Order: sequence, then structure tokens, then C-alpha cells
Amino acid sequence: MKKLQALLIAVLCFTSISIFAQQKADTVFEPAKAYKKHYNALYILNEADDKKVRGILRNINNVLNDPRLKGKLHIEVIAFSDGVEMYKKANSYQELLIALKDKGVVFAQCAKTMEERKIDKNELFDFVHYVPSGNGEIILRQYEGWAVVHP
Repeated sequence: MKKLQALLIAVLCFTSISIFAQQKADTVFEPAKAYKKHYNALYILNEADDKKVRGILRNINNVLNDPRLKGKLHIEVIAFSDGVEMYKKANSYQELLIALKDKGVVFAQCAKTMEERKIDKNELFDFVHYVPSGNGEIILRQYEGWAVVHP
């Protein structure tokens, strides 16, 4: 009797899995559509790793070229902690940053990081804006409905 019950359970499980797999295979995927006239996205950078910095800048370029969002997207990049390195004139990101700035991307820096690390504003690019705290900017933007992206 126990063998029969085990066999019955196995058959039911196999049948359920087959039906579930068949339902999944029949599902049609549709990408998200941009129904709104305007979207806001806040990108977060708190690392100095070159691969990470270049990756976030590449991601921003990619989303700016997404045909669903063309002309509808406002992007702000907030840097704090080690992310301040991206904005330093001494580093090699000026060309990439200016190209994004020219596409409307806004770059902001945490003033608290500047104070704690004794970094003068003259060390950063002139187009960088300042906020009292990076975390405060994230919290406020999120409550304003912004998409928060931390790649």
C-alpha cells in the first residue's frame, strides 16, 4: 500500500510539474512600456573602483538610449563616500562625465564626505552640485517617487 501511495504521489508531482512547465512555456513576455510623460532616476555611487565607475556611466548611457525612455528621463547621480573619486579632476572621468552632462545628467556630491575627507570643491569638476548628505538625497528622492538605482 505504501508503495502505491508513493507511486501515486510521484505521478501527481510529475503531472503538476509538467503542467506548470507547459504554462510557463506558453507565457508571452512583454517588456515594460513607458506610459508616463516623465521619469526620474537617481543613480548611487559610493565606490571608487574604476570598473564600477565606468560601469555606472555605461549603464546611464544605455538607459538614455532606451527608445521607451528617450526624451522622458531625468537622471541624477549622487556620489558619497569613496564615490567622490569620480568627480576629482585628478582622475580620468572628465570626458565621460561631460558627455553625460551634455545629455542632461545632473551630478551631485555629498558635502559631508567633502568635509570629513577635507576635500576642497576646487578639486572637483565645476559642473558638480552639492547636497548636505548623500543618504539624505537618496531618502528624499525616493519619497519623491524617483527610481533608485545602485548598480
